[in-house]
Amino acid sequence: MNDDQRRAANAAQLASPSYRMAAMDSDFLLGDSMRGVRFQMEYAKAEESLQAWGVRSTIVVFGSARIPEGHRWYEGAREFGRIASELGGAIRGTVGQPRDNVIATGGGPGIMEAANRGAMEAGAPSIGFNITLPHEQFPNPYSTPELTFQFHYFAMRKMHLAMRANALVVFPGGFGTLDELFEILTLRQTGKAPTIPIILFDESYWRSVINFEAFAEHGMIHPSDMDLFAFADDAQTVWAKLLEGGLQPNEARE
Repeated sequence: MNDDQRRAANAAQLASPSYRMAAMDSDFLLGDSMRGVRFQMEYAKAEESLQAWGVRSTIVVFGSARIPEGHRWYEGAREFGRIASELGGAIRGTVGQPRDNVIATGGGPGIMEAANRGAMEAGAPSIGFNITLPHEQFPNPYSTPELTFQFHYFAMRKMHLAMRANALVVFPGGFGTLDELFEILTLRQTGKAPTIPIILFDESYWRSVINFEAFAEHGMIHPSDMDLFAFADDAQTVWAKLLEGGLQPNEARE
């Protein structure tokens, strides 16, 4: 019996899903039993790329995907992305030198696009941590291609956003922005994250949508928790307050 005859005789066995190599079997890999493995893969894939690019720390920028170019908030995020990239240590001149304070966003349009765009205009790499959504989100064209990721699990995306963060800058946004803001505030409040400065851009917006003082007045937070964040109304002030809050540029680390 030649090979063709053997394949014909064993066609049912060869076609069976059980015969596929496990690493090549997408049905198996996407099944319930492999959920933990997929979670680990989402961590490892991004981690390897970040290490390859020497990303030691980031500045995370959150904000609405609905803000168009030309809007004050968009241009503020764009300017901040440029300032932080020029002064923070994301531009590496020597092979082997780590990159610090690299701009990291959710990778989509609006504020995220603006911050990635500012970093690109400064000649620095930046990160886009995209997430799969029912209405497909496309990555913006300004995050560094090799540092543009797509996640299925919100939890792993949040972990990557938080684990290297030296600072958090939150521009006006909706439910998703609030979710990400309070995630980091909770980690800071409970001591699960290092002491990092958190700046909210446009004080009038934030005070109009959240009565922060009411949390303390009702005893839901300690009055000192109000010190976990500060406000700024322009990109230069954001950078100044990050430095006041303990952010160190790359040069100060060496």
